[in-house]
Amino acid sequence: MDLYALMPPLMFLALILFLLSGYPVAFSLGAVGMVFGFLGIALDLFPASLLGAMPDRIFGIMSNQLLLAIPFFTLMGILLEKSGLAEDLLDTMGRLFGPLRGGLALSVVFVGAILGATTGVVAASVMAMGLISLPVMLKYGYNPRFASGVILGSATLAQIIPPSVVLIVLADQLGVSVGDMYKAALIPSLATVLLYFLYVIYVALVHPRWVPALPKEARPEAGKELPTAFALLSYLLVGVGSWRLGEFLHLPGWLEGLEILLGLGLWTLFLLPWIRTNPLLRKALLSMVPPLVLIFLVLGTVLIGLATPTEAGAMGVVGALVLAALNRRLSFQVLYGAMEGTAKLTAFVVFILIGSTLFSLVFRGVDGDLWVEGFLTGLPGGEVGYILFVMVLVFLLGFFIDFFEIAFIALPLLAIGADALGIDKLWFGLLVGVNLQTSFLTPPFGFALFYLRNVAPKEVRTADIYLGGIPFILLQLLVLLLVYFLREPILNMAYSGFGQ
Repeated sequence: MDLYALMPPLMFLALILFLLSGYPVAFSLGAVGMVFGFLGIALDLFPASLLGAMPDRIFGIMSNQLLLAIPFFTLMGILLEKSGLAEDLLDTMGRLFGPLRGGLALSVVFVGAILGATTGVVAASVMAMGLISLPVMLKYGYNPRFASGVILGSATLAQIIPPSVVLIVLADQLGVSVGDMYKAALIPSLATVLLYFLYVIYVALVHPRWVPALPKEARPEAGKELPTAFALLSYLLVGVGSWRLGEFLHLPGWLEGLEILLGLGLWTLFLLPWIRTNPLLRKALLSMVPPLVLIFLVLGTVLIGLATPTEAGAMGVVGALVLAALNRRLSFQVLYGAMEGTAKLTAFVVFILIGSTLFSLVFRGVDGDLWVEGFLTGLPGGEVGYILFVMVLVFLLGFFIDFFEIAFIALPLLAIGADALGIDKLWFGLLVGVNLQTSFLTPPFGFALFYLRNVAPKEVRTADIYLGGIPFILLQLLVLLLVYFLREPILNMAYSGFGQ
């Protein structure tokens, strides 16, 4: 019996047993790597110098500038949660959409998209909207299951909408550009938001009792909603028009961004008399401008090539600190809590990375990568069969383990098969990223379910929270299909430069 050929499957089996035992993932990876490393040296399967490469690998992890973006974006997300940004947005959008059936649900989806594009952290979005919106929705007669599902689905938009932390991790593990990954994620992000809007409208038409409109007494600016909506829509048209003008004039990215800001500023001056007489429009602009500026600082600068993700994350932290200070929410307790939460998550990620690096070093030392490649490329159906297998595997793993663990453990192994089959890594990573979005909603260990359960009122049953997320899981799987069939448009968008 060839012991060398048995080592990869034995390592894989040992890792699965450790994970099922409930032992911490980082230490499970490290333990399996160390045990099989010393066993391989004792059996003379590879030289002892192989493990000597481990310090260099750890130093490489610690000196990886890209991974600095993770603590930056995490800190920014926690600070924004404390700054009152979500509260102001939800209150304003609730009043704007209030006259419509399902208006509160539409406002939650809209705010979820904005928070996703600013925080990039699911936990912050779930807890903010669960604390603020869920009690209001229940107060005005919303179905608890539907209300819980809308909040869960909208909060997980932070997983796929740039500048998502998950997209940074996926890009790092696959060795592709984070900026290209962000651009590739724009189509599935917009598709997900649009499907959520359509689902809310469908429920409002089919089950109107589930999503009643707000009574007039709950809307102090009743009658101002339609003019305000048209004014906000005009800003969107002016912004798109300014962007298209910049494209037509072939302006560089930074100048195109300034041109868009100038166009929006001039339009604000034109609307100033109207803004002064419309309190709802004034409130909407005051609540929307700060996050939009933050989105430009964080996401826009990456997309047009002005900043790296790490630099953009640093600017985002400064912006979040300024917002918290302006809203008089910045205190030592808030700052300490945000830094403590960031340190915990960062340590968690780094320990998993160190454990997975040790495991992969020994695994490749016994040609485990060739074993995985042979298994994955031998699947029936070629590329289609391989993609189907990977998507089902990632979806099932999402029931039991965290997305960081999937990204650091499973993705490097799965990428071997993608390389062998000639599948574009960027598109493959995006498929995995959209799939991982469902991991926050799938029981029994969907983290968004836990976050919402912690902040939901007692009258909302746990079963309502679990069942409420199912329609949004199905919608996310529909987006996964769209990503599969829209490969060319997505890659064209990813590899084309903004403002180039």
